[in-house]
Amino acid sequence: MKNLMMATLAFTLLATVTRAQDTPVVDVAGGYSVIQVLKGISATGYGGSGSVALNVNDWLGLVGDAGLYHSSPFGPGLDAGTYTFGPRVSYRRWGRFTPFGQVLLGGVRYAANGLAFGSGGGAEIGLDSGGRFALRPQVEYFGFRANGSTTNTVRVSVGVVLRIGRK
Repeated sequence: MKNLMMATLAFTLLATVTRAQDTPVVDVAGGYSVIQVLKGISATGYGGSGSVALNVNDWLGLVGDAGLYHSSPFGPGLDAGTYTFGPRVSYRRWGRFTPFGQVLLGGVRYAANGLAFGSGGGAEIGLDSGGRFALRPQVEYFGFRANGSTTNTVRVSVGVVLRIGRK
């Protein structure tokens, strides 16, 4: 009986360690993004965004996200940049498919500096058997607050993730 209990304990600990190894230490992502203004002016910004996430454990990560966008609805165009930070919650129990949600807060730079805030989510879809690369589609609401008004936008992105290290 004692041997059976020790074997059960050993298998439980090994399963926990094996599951923890599926979590990367850091996720680095880059991709193509489109930002669409929801109300008011008709503007769509095209560009790129990238993020770095430090995974605290198998479900919680701390993410920094930056993006650059260009829109030309009237004349020469409008350039904008975002820089945001916040927590990301991931569900890593479905093999190569890892859905996540995040809440971000930071800044936006276009005609003036302003506040940027958003929330949304997406999924990482593993591209290789080793788990180093993944495809990441995501959709997020972004609000930009500057000069006393808020601009509501939606950001749609698709990119590639490089997973570094194992926990």
